[in-house]
Amino acid sequence: MLGNPRLGVGRLRLARRGERSISEQTDAGPGSAARRRLRRRAFEKSDELAEQQDTVSGVAGRYASALFALARDEKKTDEVADALSRFDALIAESEDLQRLVRSPVFSSREQIKALSSLLDRADISGVAANFVKLVAAKRRLFAIRDMIRGYHALNDALAGVAHAEVTSAQPLSGANVAALKDTLRAASGGKDVRLTAKVDASIIGGLVVKLGSRMVDGSLKTKLNAIRLRMKEVG
Repeated sequence: MLGNPRLGVGRLRLARRGERSISEQTDAGPGSAARRRLRRRAFEKSDELAEQQDTVSGVAGRYASALFALARDEKKTDEVADALSRFDALIAESEDLQRLVRSPVFSSREQIKALSSLLDRADISGVAANFVKLVAAKRRLFAIRDMIRGYHALNDALAGVAHAEVTSAQPLSGANVAALKDTLRAASGGKDVRLTAKVDASIIGGLVVKLGSRMVDGSLKTKLNAIRLRMKEVG
């Protein structure tokens, strides 16, 4: 039988909404008192983290903050980040998995059963696997990818890393990427920059760069649209 999956922490207090999104899990056996204390510490910290980081918000942000607080306590922030990245990649690659995650047709029991098998095959275990199962049990699986993004934002902030995304009409050369990283590093106050490059031929030329919450759209498509708009106004 499938029981409630355990994150290793019990309660996520949604302070701003007064909602309990993760109910208390009861442990038995040696060490249960210590585990309960760890839960309380982790979720007390989660509210503080959610307040401090403007990169995470809403229900997904609070789940991400709670998980991050636990991962920090257990000194596994990078290990959890890697496991979440691998799970997110599985979702991105599979339409069936996307349907399982998003569709309200599946019960939490069905989702947990399917995910347990998938996580085992992908060698994803421990805190990250239990978190995914817990999110499914609480009927929040539709927001799991936002939770993963929120977790990465918190982990990057802890490591002093800025995440940037650049979209170009054609693949960038190694020299272009290096120059762009140098520019973004200066713009982010000297932080190390993790750059994700995407290709979108529809922008025609130029670049669309997003650094954190800031975006600079220097695409030829946007410039042409602006010219067309001005011409209509003149005409």
